[in-house]
Amino acid sequence: MTGLPPETHILVVDDDDRIRTLLSRFLRERGFRVSSAPNADKALSMLRSLAFDLLILDVMMPGMDGFELTRAVRQAHDCPILLLTARGEPEDRIKGLSLGADDYLAKPFEPEELILRVQAILRRMIPKKLGAKRVRFGSWIFELETGQLLQGDARVRLTGGEAALLTALAQSPGEAVDRYLLSERAAGGAGERAIDVQMTRLRRKIEDDPKNPVFLQTVRGEGYKLVAEPVFEAPAGK
Repeated sequence: MTGLPPETHILVVDDDDRIRTLLSRFLRERGFRVSSAPNADKALSMLRSLAFDLLILDVMMPGMDGFELTRAVRQAHDCPILLLTARGEPEDRIKGLSLGADDYLAKPFEPEELILRVQAILRRMIPKKLGAKRVRFGSWIFELETGQLLQGDARVRLTGGEAALLTALAQSPGEAVDRYLLSERAAGGAGERAIDVQMTRLRRKIEDDPKNPVFLQTVRGEGYKLVAEPVFEAPAGK
Protein backbone atom coordinates (compact mmCIF):
# COMPACT_ATOMS: atom_id res chain seq x y z
CA MET A 1 0.00 0.00 0.00
CA THR A 2 2.94 2.33 -0.61
CA GLY A 3 1.89 5.95 -1.06
CA LEU A 4 -1.57 5.52 0.47
CA PRO A 5 -2.70 7.33 3.62
CA PRO A 6 -2.58 5.27 6.84
CA GLU A 7 -5.83 4.12 8.42
CA THR A 8 -7.74 4.23 5.15
CA HIS A 9 -11.35 3.44 6.10
CA ILE A 10 -13.42 1.26 3.76
CA LEU A 11 -17.12 0.40 4.03
CA VAL A 12 -18.15 -2.98 2.57
CA VAL A 13 -21.87 -3.35 1.81
CA ASP A 14 -23.14 -6.84 0.88
CA ASP A 15 -26.19 -8.82 1.99
CA ASP A 16 -24.23 -12.11 1.85
CA ASP A 17 -22.72 -12.60 5.32
CA ARG A 18 -20.00 -14.93 4.04
CA ILE A 19 -18.80 -12.62 1.28
CA ARG A 20 -18.98 -9.59 3.55
CA THR A 21 -16.88 -11.33 6.20
CA LEU A 22 -14.31 -12.62 3.69
CA LEU A 23 -13.90 -9.23 2.03
CA SER A 24 -13.56 -7.46 5.35
CA ARG A 25 -10.96 -9.92 6.60
CA PHE A 26 -8.93 -9.78 3.38
CA LEU A 27 -8.90 -5.96 3.37
CA ARG A 28 -7.88 -5.82 7.04
CA GLU A 29 -5.00 -8.19 6.33
CA ARG A 30 -3.79 -5.64 3.76
CA GLY A 31 -3.77 -2.88 6.36
CA PHE A 32 -7.11 -1.21 5.73
CA ARG A 33 -9.58 -0.21 8.41
CA VAL A 34 -12.89 -1.86 7.47
CA SER A 35 -16.53 -1.46 8.50
CA SER A 36 -19.39 -3.43 6.98
CA ALA A 37 -23.13 -3.21 6.45
CA PRO A 38 -25.63 -5.91 5.36
CA ASN A 39 -27.88 -3.56 3.37
CA ALA A 40 -28.27 -0.08 1.95
CA ASP A 41 -30.28 1.31 4.86
CA LYS A 42 -27.56 0.40 7.34
CA ALA A 43 -24.90 1.80 5.02
CA LEU A 44 -26.68 5.15 4.70
CA SER A 45 -27.08 5.30 8.47
CA MET A 46 -23.34 4.73 8.94
CA LEU A 47 -22.50 7.38 6.34
CA ARG A 48 -24.42 9.95 8.37
CA SER A 49 -22.06 9.52 11.32
CA LEU A 50 -18.77 8.20 9.88
CA ALA A 51 -16.38 9.31 7.14
CA PHE A 52 -15.13 6.69 4.70
CA ASP A 53 -12.36 6.79 2.12
CA LEU A 54 -13.98 4.17 -0.15
CA LEU A 55 -17.26 2.28 -0.46
CA ILE A 56 -17.41 -1.26 -1.88
CA LEU A 57 -21.02 -2.00 -2.81
CA ASP A 58 -22.66 -5.20 -4.01
CA VAL A 59 -25.17 -4.48 -6.76
CA MET A 60 -27.54 -7.42 -6.26
CA MET A 61 -29.02 -6.65 -2.84
CA PRO A 62 -32.68 -6.96 -1.80
CA GLY A 63 -34.51 -3.72 -1.24
CA MET A 64 -32.33 -0.82 -2.37
CA ASP A 65 -29.74 -2.36 -4.71
CA GLY A 66 -26.20 -1.16 -5.34
CA PHE A 67 -27.21 1.09 -8.24
CA GLU A 68 -29.85 2.85 -6.14
CA LEU A 69 -27.44 3.12 -3.22
CA THR A 70 -24.82 4.67 -5.49
CA ARG A 71 -27.36 7.28 -6.60
CA ALA A 72 -28.33 8.01 -2.99
CA VAL A 73 -24.70 8.29 -1.83
CA ARG A 74 -23.81 10.67 -4.65
CA GLN A 75 -26.49 13.12 -3.53
CA ALA A 76 -24.53 13.89 -0.38
CA HIS A 77 -21.06 12.33 -0.56
CA ASP A 78 -18.12 12.34 -2.96
CA CYS A 79 -16.18 9.37 -1.55
CA PRO A 80 -15.19 6.88 -4.27
CA ILE A 81 -17.36 3.83 -4.97
CA LEU A 82 -16.38 0.38 -6.27
CA LEU A 83 -19.31 -1.77 -7.41
CA LEU A 84 -19.19 -5.58 -7.15
CA THR A 85 -21.67 -7.65 -9.10
CA ALA A 86 -22.31 -10.97 -10.79
CA ARG A 87 -23.79 -8.96 -13.67
CA GLY A 88 -20.81 -8.18 -15.87
CA GLU A 89 -22.66 -6.99 -18.97
CA PRO A 90 -21.38 -3.73 -20.52
CA GLU A 91 -24.74 -2.00 -20.01
CA ASP A 92 -24.57 -2.66 -16.26
CA ARG A 93 -21.04 -1.29 -16.11
CA ILE A 94 -22.12 1.80 -18.02
CA LYS A 95 -25.11 2.26 -15.72
CA GLY A 96 -22.92 2.05 -12.61
CA LEU A 97 -20.39 4.55 -13.96
CA SER A 98 -23.12 6.93 -15.10
CA LEU A 99 -24.59 6.94 -11.58
CA GLY A 100 -21.26 8.01 -10.12
CA ALA A 101 -19.35 4.81 -9.39
CA ASP A 102 -15.57 5.01 -9.84
CA ASP A 103 -15.00 1.39 -10.85
CA TYR A 104 -16.88 -1.84 -11.51
CA LEU A 105 -15.65 -5.37 -10.78
CA ALA A 106 -17.56 -8.44 -11.94
CA LYS A 107 -17.82 -11.58 -9.79
CA PRO A 108 -16.09 -13.95 -9.48
CA PHE A 109 -12.85 -12.04 -9.08
CA GLU A 110 -9.40 -12.67 -7.71
CA PRO A 111 -8.83 -11.00 -4.32
CA GLU A 112 -5.58 -9.53 -5.63
CA GLU A 113 -7.45 -7.81 -8.44
CA LEU A 114 -9.80 -6.25 -5.91
CA ILE A 115 -6.83 -4.94 -3.92
CA LEU A 116 -5.21 -3.49 -7.05
CA ARG A 117 -8.42 -1.70 -8.00
CA VAL A 118 -8.90 -0.39 -4.45
CA GLN A 119 -5.33 0.93 -4.43
CA ALA A 120 -5.77 2.53 -7.85
CA ILE A 121 -8.94 4.33 -6.78
CA LEU A 122 -7.36 5.57 -3.56
CA ARG A 123 -4.25 6.81 -5.38
CA ARG A 124 -6.48 8.82 -7.70
CA MET A 125 -7.96 10.55 -4.67
CA ILE A 126 -4.61 11.65 -3.21
CA PRO A 127 -4.17 14.77 -5.41
CA LYS A 128 -7.69 15.90 -4.53
CA LYS A 129 -7.20 15.35 -0.79
CA LEU A 130 -3.83 17.08 -0.73
CA GLY A 131 -5.11 20.01 -2.75
CA ALA A 132 -3.04 19.58 -5.92
CA LYS A 133 -4.09 22.28 -8.37
CA ARG A 134 -1.61 21.48 -11.14
CA VAL A 135 -0.04 18.49 -12.87
CA ARG A 136 3.30 18.31 -14.65
CA PHE A 137 4.19 16.16 -17.65
CA GLY A 138 7.42 16.71 -19.54
CA SER A 139 7.82 20.45 -20.13
CA TRP A 140 4.10 21.02 -19.67
CA ILE A 141 2.10 22.33 -16.70
CA PHE A 142 -1.69 22.08 -16.61
CA GLU A 143 -3.77 24.16 -14.18
CA LEU A 144 -6.83 22.15 -13.12
CA GLU A 145 -8.84 25.09 -11.79
CA THR A 146 -8.37 27.41 -14.76
CA GLY A 147 -7.92 24.86 -17.54
CA GLN A 148 -4.73 26.61 -18.69
CA LEU A 149 -1.97 24.63 -20.39
CA LEU A 150 1.52 26.11 -20.07
CA GLN A 151 4.86 25.25 -21.63
CA GLY A 152 7.41 27.40 -19.86
CA ASP A 153 5.91 30.90 -19.87
CA ALA A 154 3.89 30.26 -23.02
CA ARG A 155 0.20 29.51 -22.76
CA VAL A 156 -1.25 27.06 -25.27
CA ARG A 157 -4.82 27.77 -26.28
CA LEU A 158 -7.29 24.93 -25.66
CA THR A 159 -10.90 24.68 -26.73
CA GLY A 160 -13.49 24.18 -24.01
CA GLY A 161 -13.77 20.49 -24.91
CA GLU A 162 -10.01 19.97 -24.90
CA ALA A 163 -9.65 21.68 -21.51
CA ALA A 164 -12.51 19.61 -20.06
CA LEU A 165 -10.96 16.37 -21.30
CA LEU A 166 -7.50 17.26 -20.01
CA THR A 167 -9.01 18.25 -16.65
CA ALA A 168 -10.83 14.91 -16.36
CA LEU A 169 -7.59 13.04 -17.06
CA ALA A 170 -5.48 15.30 -14.82
CA GLN A 171 -7.76 14.56 -11.87
CA SER A 172 -6.51 10.95 -12.05
CA PRO A 173 -2.87 11.29 -13.20
CA GLY A 174 -1.28 8.05 -14.26
CA GLU A 175 -4.55 6.11 -14.11
CA ALA A 176 -6.75 4.89 -16.95
CA VAL A 177 -10.11 6.67 -17.17
CA ASP A 178 -13.03 4.93 -18.86
CA ARG A 179 -14.05 6.46 -22.22
CA TYR A 180 -17.72 6.48 -21.23
CA LEU A 181 -16.89 8.27 -17.99
CA LEU A 182 -14.80 10.78 -19.92
CA SER A 183 -17.75 11.34 -22.23
CA GLU A 184 -19.98 12.15 -19.25
CA ARG A 185 -17.42 14.42 -17.58
CA ALA A 186 -15.86 16.15 -20.55
CA ALA A 187 -18.31 15.98 -23.43
CA GLY A 188 -21.68 16.37 -21.73
CA GLY A 189 -22.64 12.83 -22.67
CA ALA A 190 -22.01 13.51 -26.37
CA GLY A 191 -20.51 10.05 -26.75
CA GLU A 192 -17.18 8.30 -26.86
CA ARG A 193 -16.52 9.36 -30.45
CA ALA A 194 -16.46 12.98 -29.31
CA ILE A 195 -13.78 12.06 -26.76
CA ASP A 196 -11.69 10.37 -29.46
CA VAL A 197 -11.85 13.52 -31.60
CA GLN A 198 -10.82 15.75 -28.68
CA MET A 199 -7.98 13.37 -27.82
CA THR A 200 -6.65 13.54 -31.39
CA ARG A 201 -6.62 17.35 -31.20
CA LEU A 202 -4.92 17.37 -27.79
CA ARG A 203 -2.20 15.03 -28.97
CA ARG A 204 -1.44 17.30 -31.91
CA LYS A 205 -0.89 20.17 -29.49
CA ILE A 206 1.04 18.30 -26.79
CA GLU A 207 2.86 15.31 -28.25
CA ASP A 208 6.04 15.50 -30.33
CA ASP A 209 4.75 12.48 -32.25
CA PRO A 210 0.92 12.32 -31.96
CA LYS A 211 0.87 8.81 -33.44
CA ASN A 212 3.19 7.56 -30.68
CA PRO A 213 2.02 9.54 -27.65
CA VAL A 214 4.12 9.69 -24.49
CA PHE A 215 1.76 11.58 -22.19
CA LEU A 216 -1.77 11.04 -23.55
CA GLN A 217 -1.84 7.27 -23.78
CA THR A 218 -4.53 4.84 -24.92
CA VAL A 219 -5.20 2.00 -22.49
CA ARG A 220 -6.59 -0.89 -24.52
CA GLY A 221 -10.04 -2.01 -23.38
CA GLU A 222 -10.33 0.80 -20.84
CA GLY A 223 -9.85 4.33 -22.09
CA TYR A 224 -7.16 6.97 -21.84
CA LYS A 225 -4.66 8.12 -19.24
CA LEU A 226 -2.47 11.16 -18.72
CA VAL A 227 1.07 10.24 -17.66
CA ALA A 228 1.69 13.12 -15.24
CA GLU A 229 2.58 13.99 -11.66
CA PRO A 230 0.55 16.19 -9.29
CA VAL A 231 2.21 19.44 -8.18
CA PHE A 232 1.40 20.43 -4.62
CA GLU A 233 3.40 23.62 -4.14
CA ALA A 234 1.76 26.93 -4.81
CA PRO A 235 2.31 28.42 -8.28
CA ALA A 236 5.03 31.07 -8.56
CA GLY A 237 3.88 34.52 -7.48
CA LYS A 238 1.10 33.23 -5.23
